[in-house]
Amino acid sequence: MNEPTSSQNSGQAAEALARQHLERQGLRLLAQNWRCRRGELDLVMLDADTVVFVEVRYRRHAAWGGAVASVDARKRDRLTTAAMLFLQQESHWAKHPCRFDVIAINAQGSAAPRLDWIQNAFDT
Repeated sequence: MNEPTSSQNSGQAAEALARQHLERQGLRLLAQNWRCRRGELDLVMLDADTVVFVEVRYRRHAAWGGAVASVDARKRDRLTTAAMLFLQQESHWAKHPCRFDVIAINAQGSAAPRLDWIQNAFDT
């Protein structure tokens, strides 16, 4: 079995931080690291009656636009496709409103990471 790389470890830590933050805000976890043939959903949460597909982006440096800028059109398309497959597989959620959020975590040297929660980050 392969050992996790430092980027996998920091990605897992970022997802844990994002999940804790969202749960403190009252969201409930439906799925974490949900995988399908077309991609992966980092977190699927429930906010009241809304299914929230959360992309967690961690960046150690702000070069190339930081975490938010890394959710480009190609990434949005993959997330949308994965979300549709999730709703097909988990059909009891299909009639609920849905949205896509991004949690951008930017590390700032030795300071605590800055977490930005962008609700309804993009439309499909």
